[in-house]
Amino acid sequence: MKKRVSALLLSAVIFLSMPMIVQAEESAPDTGVTINVYNWGEYIANGTDGSLDINAEFTRRTGIKVNYTTFDSNESLYSKLAGGGADYDVIVPSDYMVGKLKQEGFLAELNFDNIPNAGYIDENFLHPDYDAENLYSIPYTWGVVGLFYNTDYIDEVTSWSSLWDDRYQGKILMFDNPRDSFAIAQVMLSYSMNSTDENELGEAAALLKQQKPLVQAYVMDQIFDKMAGGEAWIAPYYSGDAAILVESNDNIQFVIPEEGTNYFVDALCIPKTSTKKEYAEAYINFLCDPEISAENVSYIGYATPESAAKEYMDEEIVENPIFYPDQETLEKTEVFTNLPESTSLLMDRLWAEVKMGGPGESVVLVLIILAFLATYIAIIIYKRKKRKKGFL
Repeated sequence: MKKRVSALLLSAVIFLSMPMIVQAEESAPDTGVTINVYNWGEYIANGTDGSLDINAEFTRRTGIKVNYTTFDSNESLYSKLAGGGADYDVIVPSDYMVGKLKQEGFLAELNFDNIPNAGYIDENFLHPDYDAENLYSIPYTWGVVGLFYNTDYIDEVTSWSSLWDDRYQGKILMFDNPRDSFAIAQVMLSYSMNSTDENELGEAAALLKQQKPLVQAYVMDQIFDKMAGGEAWIAPYYSGDAAILVESNDNIQFVIPEEGTNYFVDALCIPKTSTKKEYAEAYINFLCDPEISAENVSYIGYATPESAAKEYMDEEIVENPIFYPDQETLEKTEVFTNLPESTSLLMDRLWAEVKMGGPGESVVLVLIILAFLATYIAIIIYKRKKRKKGFL
């Protein structure tokens, strides 16, 4: 059985590594295999708006089906894997999460003999801090974090401080995850986004607590509907989504704040629990083909780590500074690294306090709940005593 699986995969890899025409004529026979792919929402070309349906094309060329589900944060992905029972063959964590998953033993080493298209990845994306030996991950896309704002209500934005502007109270959206939110506060305070200093993290939390009364909601993918509908006026998000918001809404602009920002890479990985590793590697190899990468990033709006893919892309996209910022902008960016467990726990605790309104308000909330419970118990005791008297 093992030899049969290897033979099937070898034929798929040979086919996938050949120069590709996006619409090949013949379809591969059904292998009876389905791989489970877990990716971010809105993060693959799906056949809409004239795009190539990436998963359908992979199935057509290889006979391998794709069961595709999505998550909205690295922390959600981690929880699924750490909780056990998750059956995924390909996942797409961000840089620092790759480091965390690698360190905790969740990732399988990749067999690059099955991924020849990895050779198209640009050299500057190789040997990153989160996977220095290039054993566990292959870059999928990259980008930076910036600010979307509605020009019907806001004239111009140049700084992260706009997220603390009380003129926009109730119209501000904020990331619904601690790492991205703390990064913004840390940049404003001129601290590293990878700081492990408790005092610096405490100051960042205090700044986020000051912002909380101005925030309409802490969100992730919900930003699209809220910004497009005018429900919110300003929000931080990832550069690739500028393609969706800016191009479809003339009143929405995107800017990379002058203080600097986070530069991120999302990577393709295989969980150690995968029982279909060779098929998962065939899928990764397919995504790394320059023509497929070009089709994919042209739809989702994020940047490709393959210069070879740009040859198939619209020149306006390749030259757009939103998607491919200039060197001056990139020099003011910082990549997330995997934080020590103690720092992550501290950040999580501080983030909970931010969203709850601080430890003082948390205590008040607990006291209110206890008061309700005490009242409820008193009522039950009173009713029981009343019933007993009725029987006498």
